Amino acid sequence: MIRTTVGSRLAEKLGWKFYDADDYHPLENKKKMEKGIPLNDEDRIPWLCALHDILRREDTSRQDTILACSALKKMYRSVLIGGASAIESNQPEQPGENSALKILFVHLDGPKDIIAARLEKRRGHFMPLELLQSQFDTLEPPSAPENFITVSLEKPLPEILLQIETAILQGEALPE
Repeated sequence: MIRTTVGSRLAEKLGWKFYDADDYHPLENKKKMEKGIPLNDEDRIPWLCALHDILRREDTSRQDTILACSALKKMYRSVLIGGASAIESNQPEQPGENSALKILFVHLDGPKDIIAARLEKRRGHFMPLELLQSQFDTLEPPSAPENFITVSLEKPLPEILLQIETAILQGEALPE
């Protein structure tokens, strides 16, 4: 999907490590999606905690990292930042505290028909087109005070990459 293409190309250009969150879904989640059943919070939380652990490990080794992930809800993004401790409060720990990660979220925003057309072209993936509506129903676009930028999927890929790279290199939207 576009987030994987954007993430992998940007990581290659910047010399950063790249992870595709879809590669870390447990088999049960993949089977559920293959059957056209949307994942719920209980399905996603252990997966997000595992992703947080990967990001924490890379941060500890001072490795800049890009994670392509559909962190659809604010709570999911909080788990990526703060790990399991964010679940109870639905808020990430504040930057400066030991377990909070500094993450710039890139919200790839676009109309459902454009995303559907791209999904239809994708082969060999466990998420069918039928689940797209459930993704839109679940989506809570990032908002202040979250650390994010929004990039339109209606732009050509080179423009998308440039906008994200510029935001990263200029430190836009990154917490102090």
